[in-house]
Amino acid sequence: MRDQGGESAGEPAREHRGARRLGRAELGAEPGERATLVQFSSAFCQPCRATRRILAEVAAMVEGVAHIEIDAEEHLALVRELGVQKTPTVLVLDATGRIVRRAAGMPRTADVIAALGAAV
Repeated sequence: MRDQGGESAGEPAREHRGARRLGRAELGAEPGERATLVQFSSAFCQPCRATRRILAEVAAMVEGVAHIEIDAEEHLALVRELGVQKTPTVLVLDATGRIVRRAAGMPRTADVIAALGAAV
């Protein structure tokens, strides 16, 4: 899984974006107690469907982790603010809502679990 800058999923989010915290108001759902996997998707995105399954499986395996999917087309202001350029884009948030990891494209389960390590 690579982010938009070519960094691996294990790399920290860029500093200017890492300072941003996302909560229930921005996400439209209650974040996880320990971490949140945020997925930006679009309606006809085939990799988004597979990403949804992967993130849901990981969230179910790790206590206190939530998976929240956001329709990129319906939340353009947030997409622009966060610099989301393609779907799927996955953000890993820590318990405070701070973005600690970011990647674009369909992730592997092992990469998601490794990225969660930075958040919990």
